[in-house]
Amino acid sequence: LRRKGKVFESIEKFSVIKTLQSIEDAHVVILVLDAQQDISDQDAHIAGFVVESGRALVVAVNKWDGLDSYVRNQLKGALESKFKFLDFANFHYVSALKGEGLAHVFRSVDDAYKAATADLSTPQLTRTLIDAVAKQSPPRNGIFRPKLRYAHQGGRNPPVIVIHGNALDKVSDSYKRYLEHVFREVFKLKGTPLRIQFNVSQNPFADKKPPDQNRRKPRVPSTGSSSGKNASVRKSDNTSAKVAPKSKRGI
Repeated sequence: LRRKGKVFESIEKFSVIKTLQSIEDAHVVILVLDAQQDISDQDAHIAGFVVESGRALVVAVNKWDGLDSYVRNQLKGALESKFKFLDFANFHYVSALKGEGLAHVFRSVDDAYKAATADLSTPQLTRTLIDAVAKQSPPRNGIFRPKLRYAHQGGRNPPVIVIHGNALDKVSDSYKRYLEHVFREVFKLKGTPLRIQFNVSQNPFADKKPPDQNRRKPRVPSTGSSSGKNASVRKSDNTSAKVAPKSKRGI
């Protein structure tokens, strides 16, 4: 891609569009930077587009042989500052004209492709998750503390790790980066973006109302008094007492 200020003709704009489409279709992208020019915002935008597309990435800084040691150190510091979000990628300092360092670039391409398409077993992912939580538990968010139970792979190129548990929407961004770092170290996922998704377990009966027959009916207040009940009972006792003598005279 040319610098943004040098894109004038429609044919070159079409070339930019095709380049972005090629990034989306690629398995591994090699981002080539010119060491003898300042790092532009366009370079950062292209790198960001590669990450958003989920593509494995290798960065090659060309024309490295034409710089002295002081300029090299300054450029490395600028690269670290500008491309903080590319901490997963390998950076190589090469000379395309002399062929220096190119073998390392293509070796990193192979490693990045293997990492992007790796198969991650569920038992090993879950063990890694449990060990990470035991070493550093997620911080409490209010009255909630996230519970991370198990993990499995949800996709490839880029690798997607799905974590199940409770209150996972309360997991902080810093703890998510911690988990990403742990998974990268254990599974050697260098050169590829890694995406972590949280699958929150929900109570299936949380939004359901109890059926009408299970609801407790309200108590209806009694209209009669307690003295009336006692009077009726006494009346029935007197009646039975009067009947007894009549039956005795009949005998």
